[in-house]
Amino acid sequence: MQIHLYGRSLLRGTALALSALLLAACATPVGVKRVDAKRVHRELTANAISTDEPSASSRQLLNRLGLTDRFEADPDATLAVLHADLPPTGDADLVFALAELSFLRGEKTGHRDQTLAAAVYAYAFLFPGAAASPPDPLDPRLQVARNVYNRGLTLALASPDRRDVVLASGAYPLPFGRLDVRFDTKELLWAGYQLDDFVPMAEYEVRGMANRYRKAGLGAPLAARLTTAPGAAPQPGSERIAPRLRVPVTAFLRIDDPRRHLKDGTLHADLELYSEDAHAALEVDGQRVPLEQETTAPLAFMLEGAPIWDFEFAGFRSGDFLPGGIKSQLVLLHPHRPGRIPVVLVHGTASSPARWAEMVNEFENDPTIASRYEVWLFIYNTGNPIAYSGGILVQSLKDTVAELDPAGTDAAMKKMVVIGHSQGGLLTKLTAIDSGTRFWDNVSPHSITELKVSEEDRALLQRSMFYQPLPFVRRVVFISTPHRGSYLAAFSLSGLVTRLLAAPLRLTQLSVAIVTQSQDEMLTRKLKRLPTSLDNMTPGNPFLLKLSEMTIDPRITAHSIVSVKGDGPPEEGGDGVVKYSSAHIEGVLSEKIVRSSHSCQANPDTINEVKRILIENATQP
Repeated sequence: MQIHLYGRSLLRGTALALSALLLAACATPVGVKRVDAKRVHRELTANAISTDEPSASSRQLLNRLGLTDRFEADPDATLAVLHADLPPTGDADLVFALAELSFLRGEKTGHRDQTLAAAVYAYAFLFPGAAASPPDPLDPRLQVARNVYNRGLTLALASPDRRDVVLASGAYPLPFGRLDVRFDTKELLWAGYQLDDFVPMAEYEVRGMANRYRKAGLGAPLAARLTTAPGAAPQPGSERIAPRLRVPVTAFLRIDDPRRHLKDGTLHADLELYSEDAHAALEVDGQRVPLEQETTAPLAFMLEGAPIWDFEFAGFRSGDFLPGGIKSQLVLLHPHRPGRIPVVLVHGTASSPARWAEMVNEFENDPTIASRYEVWLFIYNTGNPIAYSGGILVQSLKDTVAELDPAGTDAAMKKMVVIGHSQGGLLTKLTAIDSGTRFWDNVSPHSITELKVSEEDRALLQRSMFYQPLPFVRRVVFISTPHRGSYLAAFSLSGLVTRLLAAPLRLTQLSVAIVTQSQDEMLTRKLKRLPTSLDNMTPGNPFLLKLSEMTIDPRITAHSIVSVKGDGPPEEGGDGVVKYSSAHIEGVLSEKIVRSSHSCQANPDTINEVKRILIENATQP
């Protein structure tokens, strides 16, 4: 009986063991498991740049050599072993692994000799010299090596606090030797200016822009500051360059046949610097190599914490306030380049040139527009009378054109496009009309020559009250412009808004001089209370009525972009500030309806329409 029970237990145990073996057969030591394809792709494409882990290629090499555990335990010694195993030429797998693993190590330790070594190895992988063929164009390691070179170079040249990049000649240590770098300080000169304070753009996140543009290639993408070149005469327009301006540049380290010299550890290189508009590509070992360039980040860097944001309300309230560093109310975003057509952007009420950032970003990254145009920004105190601000705009344009093209020989300068948003559109119209005496007739029955004021005061009145089409303006574009007034302006006048606005001192002094010296009763009465821009934009305002009656000069082409909220008939709508019936005018070549609120400068439909107009303007004789 006991034997029988034992036999049954034995059979039961054997059955259980067999069942366990059968279950184990479902999970073999080697096999596959179906997962999401994106997960597989991430595993196959992960690398030192994107995940802080070596790529599949570098892991494979470590595994083949039996060095995976050793690299984890002693990475520096393992890198030394790998470098010692380098043959005189070839072995792209080993060179690539050294580049990636050196970069990982350099990032972790902060040792610049290791990040520089990563850049050198990556360069040797990309350009192996005459003894070997370059990598296949479809080799996925190409992109990793390119990024390792760019980031390795940036980190190797970083200042001690890593805020900026230092470009200089010198002997730079490597874990396996030394790299002698030659840098000609003439590389720092560009367009008559000197470049300095190089900030690495790859280390900055951009906010507030719909698109961040980066041109993929080789080199460390930087943003440089412009300063006056030592001993150089001031460049035309230098006083109009935007404060805090940053220009995109790329640092490139051209290494002399690095693959051949890796073993002996003595390498030589030239450090080169290229501006964004001067070079798009280089030739390296017979290959055309595009430069890595950041174009959006320098613009955002310039605007980060800039005083221009404080100007929006302060410049509306005060008639004389301008942000620190601005020496001219017409601001250039780049040094002037002859042959480029100026596109002048005029902001609206309680706004600033910073509100054009999205549009400027798209301009500068459209090859057709960027190669033909340069951006000028007009900044003005938006609470001031429109005629006063318009006079400043017109005079600023005249002075700038005379300064940049004194001989009048630059044909591009005669194709200028002026674009105004909201109140800025009313200022823009003043560049394209012949007002005759109609504005002046609104305030005085006498000739301006009869007025008993100083010649300086007379010139101010002349500039503000009498307009003729500017001969160099080819097109004007009105965006959300209250040609017949804004109902929001009318509402504001019923409160305390206009009482908070301070007139510019120069205009106040003129008003006092006229009130105390002139016998012109009508003019004296008009100037006892200086109008504000809100007065001027109130429907029925005498100045606005006269302006709305004036037609654009037939030599100048006009376009309208009208913002309308919602999906209803445009004719019955508005944008919350300006009704369609006010923004619509006859005599324009085109009118584009944009479904948007009033501030539509960043709207893609607005930007695309402006780009269309600019391309049309550039291609017509």
